[in-house]
Amino acid sequence: MGWGVWAHHMFASGIGPISVAAFSISTMFIAVPTGVKILNWLATMWGGKLKLDTPMLFAIGLVSMFTIGGLSGVTHAVSPSDTQQTDTYYIVAHFHYVLFGGAFLGFMGGFYFWWPKVFGYVLSDKLGKVNFWFMLIGFNLTFGPMHILGLQGMPRRTYTYKDGYGFNFWNLVSTVGAFIIALSVLLFFVNIYVSRRKAKVSRLVMAADPWDGRSLEWMVASPPPAHNFDAVPTIRVLDDFWHRKYGEDEQGRLVRIAATDDVVDKGVRTDVHLPSPSYWPIVLAFGLPLLGYGLIYNLWICVVGGICIVGAIYGWVMEPSVDPGSEQHHDDHGPGDAPDDHEADTSGPTPADEEAALVD
Repeated sequence: MGWGVWAHHMFASGIGPISVAAFSISTMFIAVPTGVKILNWLATMWGGKLKLDTPMLFAIGLVSMFTIGGLSGVTHAVSPSDTQQTDTYYIVAHFHYVLFGGAFLGFMGGFYFWWPKVFGYVLSDKLGKVNFWFMLIGFNLTFGPMHILGLQGMPRRTYTYKDGYGFNFWNLVSTVGAFIIALSVLLFFVNIYVSRRKAKVSRLVMAADPWDGRSLEWMVASPPPAHNFDAVPTIRVLDDFWHRKYGEDEQGRLVRIAATDDVVDKGVRTDVHLPSPSYWPIVLAFGLPLLGYGLIYNLWICVVGGICIVGAIYGWVMEPSVDPGSEQHHDDHGPGDAPDDHEADTSGPTPADEEAALVD
């Protein structure tokens, strides 16, 4: 889609007809990988038993909104039409359907899906669905009318317009939609607050696998211990965690072969060596944008950024690998001492135990 937006500027740059034809054809070809992506997403859902929880709603919203953005992008391949659309709100509408609908809705779905893994409590599904519908309706009310405004000739990058141009009504609709989007984002933060309070009051221990997931991150506790897995899992098949929980009977039907609690990593080890917490990486990250801004605006800012970067690298390299106040050290043990913590842990499941979990 980014190519389509860039190519549509080329149509209005005064290049000759051969170049216009080349950009038109290449813009049409953008629809091929875009269509492949959309068909892949639909094929992933086709035939499945979909649970319309909040993350799934946002995922479906992503596919549908991105498809609309892709269809409006294909119209840019028609050079006479694109010449009219250039630098109008039609371009703004197309671009936001691709970026907001095709990215931000995915971010929101990801927030709801992985929130319990990160913070140890699930966001409210009821509030989440309200959040989704407000965001979807507000999104379409904001950017849908911009297609009409663009075709009516409303220019982009112009913050105001005269009364009587015919832009008033659809701009009012877009403004209402923008406030609905803001309300939906506010609902997301309300959901975080309410869900966190509820989790504190109930004091329930978060399940490692609240979604009955397929991927390995749901195989450890929620939130995971700092060292992740007690023992590195041995992966034999695609979606190995799923196959540890489910199998097939003689008729090919899905059957449960093991309880989730029996196959998740309990995360009980306390003897794992980890690097001590360090603030030098954030100092280094702070210096990099200062260096970039300085190259653009003022070289003195580069000096400040450079000092942050060099100082952070020096401090990061010279700090001890473990907290000096910790009882855990990386000292070598003598022949009669306890084994070093770096040695492989043998208390975890063996390959034979994991193989047995796959058999009914």
